[in-house]
Amino acid sequence: MSKILSTHVLDATDGTPAAGVHVRLLSPDGDVLASATTDSDGRVAEFAPDGLTAATYSLVFATGDYFAARGRETFYPEVTVTFVLDDPQRGYHVPLLLSPFAYSTYRGS
Repeated sequence: MSKILSTHVLDATDGTPAAGVHVRLLSPDGDVLASATTDSDGRVAEFAPDGLTAATYSLVFATGDYFAARGRETFYPEVTVTFVLDDPQRGYHVPLLLSPFAYSTYRGS
């Protein structure tokens, strides 16, 4: 069983947390396991349904909707970050640094 899976989205355009980004957690088969929306600090603090095992998962961020709600054009309607959860007893943090025409991610702590 996974301890915790979290994410944090920062809007690099203005250097603020990206509040209101809808995020889906997908199974290795592409099924939606969970969904959430980032809070006022741009975070989903706990995004781990029961039963995550060692496997490859994806977080899908609805970046197009986020930028549209702010009246900004974007090149990426969504961003998918696929990652390997190799130790279900460990916590995993998957941050996303976002702008309308670029993004980056890394394995957080």
